[in-house]
Amino acid sequence: MSEEVILQSRGLSKRFGDFTAVDGVDYQLRKGEVAGIIGPNGAGKSTFFNLLTGLFPPSEGSITYLGADITNQGAHQRVALGLIRTFQLVSVFDSLPVLDNLVMAVVHSQPETKGLLWRLLGNPHSPRVVDECRSALKRAGIAGKMNLPTSELSYGDKRKLEIAMALALRPQVLLLDEPFAGLSEVEITDVLELIHRLKDEFTLVIIEHKITRILGLVTRLSVMHEGRLIADGLPDSVLCDETVRRVYWGDVTCRPPDPPQGA
Repeated sequence: MSEEVILQSRGLSKRFGDFTAVDGVDYQLRKGEVAGIIGPNGAGKSTFFNLLTGLFPPSEGSITYLGADITNQGAHQRVALGLIRTFQLVSVFDSLPVLDNLVMAVVHSQPETKGLLWRLLGNPHSPRVVDECRSALKRAGIAGKMNLPTSELSYGDKRKLEIAMALALRPQVLLLDEPFAGLSEVEITDVLELIHRLKDEFTLVIIEHKITRILGLVTRLSVMHEGRLIADGLPDSVLCDETVRRVYWGDVTCRPPDPPQGA
């Protein structure tokens, strides 16, 4: 792993009226890192992702990416820079064939396709775009389903499709927001294997509630609680932190986290 800091926040905060969802978070992500962010419901994890990826403007603080200040850049600009995320709830178009979900994602992300003239005369299914999309589907393990209506996919395959859409956008940093949410045990295993295959290709950040699912995946673990970052470091050390133990399990005894259901 490189020591180069690829993404950083300083004093990052987000307020919604009187409620502070993210409170002064300082965070560094190094190139090639596989980082996990955990925390109870309402801890501010997804809001933090939304700030990093430009969906929300911060109330305070700054964000730098590849050494440049991107605090005031929009989500589309950050996608163009390779800062790509998935969502807790699968975000795909059921009305489109599987391949067209990727084609639309790629076309929408490219500056040269934004003008009215291109929208009237352009060809979204250009050979270059289609080849990129087929390659992403193959890496996600669903290339054989590219011509199916997306509505016919299982929820697990829709999650793979969403990851394939992210891959087609050529990420440098890939942020996965609860990639196992709503999946069965078999589907979780499937998607986890996919993420393991990808971890050497990108810098990864994963938000997850199922702590045991990511312990063998991440090299660093951060914990958020009530909008603040309360622990950060090697996974074993973080899980033995007294504050983390109290937040998750109500005691400070250092013991392995509870196994997943069915394990």
